[in-house]
Amino acid sequence: MTSHWDVDGEAVACGAEPLSVSHGDHVVLFYQDDDELAARVSEFVLDAGYNGGAAIVMATPAHRRRIADRLARAGLDVAAAQARGSYLALDATETMRRFVATGWPSPASFWQVMSPLIRPAAGVGKPLHVFGEMVSLLWQAGLVNAAIDVEAMWNELGGQYSFSLLCAYPAQAISDDHNQDALTEVCRAHAAVVGTSPDSPGVDGQP
Repeated sequence: MTSHWDVDGEAVACGAEPLSVSHGDHVVLFYQDDDELAARVSEFVLDAGYNGGAAIVMATPAHRRRIADRLARAGLDVAAAQARGSYLALDATETMRRFVATGWPSPASFWQVMSPLIRPAAGVGKPLHVFGEMVSLLWQAGLVNAAIDVEAMWNELGGQYSFSLLCAYPAQAISDDHNQDALTEVCRAHAAVVGTSPDSPGVDGQP
């Protein structure tokens, strides 16, 4: 992936405070609706572009379309960025199927899938911002422990390569009282919690 963008606009994050993600951070977003998600992710993507970096988005088709629309409204030529290799958009379900078998993620397969995506951009000394919602898809499929394991795999990958990671969960979908301990574990796996945090002990904007 190359690391040159031409961006002349800015993202609009639903009137919220700017999304602040420090270099190398792993941050979780709890969002209320798809508009908020698209706004936050486009802000995250554009922040990499403003600093000469690259971005990878792994999301559902509907979310990829919303994010691309936001980026275009902010002034990014999405097709040109993709052609340059500074913006890569992948299907979250298809990506996840490459490292999840019989409902459980394989650490070795996760590494084999993610390392070739992350390594080229992370090695050029420019910001790399990665957004993924595979963990959200696992959680919503009832594979809560698998989602927590993937969060841990991301952290292990972050110890090897330099990139900032944003994960996202729909707040309403993960507020089940039976999963409060798991939700706390998710928050602890991240450097920061942003958005509308579900009601849970220890979930107050900090892991």
